[in-house]
Amino acid sequence: MKIGVVYTSTTPELIEDVNREIKGVLGGDVEIYAQQDPSILADVRDAGYVTQAPAARLIKMFLNAAEEGCEAVLNACSSVGEVADSVQVMAAYIGMPVVRIDEEMCRDAVRKGLKIGVMATLPTTLIPTCNTINRMARECNRHVDVKECLVENAFGLDQEKFRERMSASAETIAKDVDVIVLAQGSMAYCANYLSGKFGLPVLASPSYGAEALKAALIKKGVING
Repeated sequence: MKIGVVYTSTTPELIEDVNREIKGVLGGDVEIYAQQDPSILADVRDAGYVTQAPAARLIKMFLNAAEEGCEAVLNACSSVGEVADSVQVMAAYIGMPVVRIDEEMCRDAVRKGLKIGVMATLPTTLIPTCNTINRMARECNRHVDVKECLVENAFGLDQEKFRERMSASAETIAKDVDVIVLAQGSMAYCANYLSGKFGLPVLASPSYGAEALKAALIKKGVING
């Protein structure tokens, strides 16, 4: 079985986490067809939102996965999650589910608390993630208070310094929230550390994305539940 994964930016930590979670959920023999286009995130960061050209390049990568025979594709970037939403009719027509890495995470955050902190290093990831949480809250008929936490000057730091910066930022919101959402999959390695330090559920997207892939494949009939 072949699964596509589409990245707009990668770190070794993100690729390692995504691959481990997918293989853990779907089995070690699953073939992962990965594509990367860092120019997509660069263009989104420059514009401050998703414009036409990067959206088109992302959709092309989804179609490449279909041409390569992938049973489903995981969109691994929360900044462009709404592009994945926009192609769901096409995905159903061609029989290749396009799964967001963060949607189930946001839904679970709504289940776990009414005061939700969202951490990101980029405004272009922070805003779409907050939008998704609010959408999940509407679907669950719950009113939530979303507290944004932009972790400034953290993009590109090594693991130790990044963890320190994340901890310092989390401290500013920890007393005011029930649960913390890490908006970027590359933050996942900090989740257990932050949860232990602040005594809160800290949610990271790679594990949720893998489970969402499994659910899509069960619905498609490729694997059994």
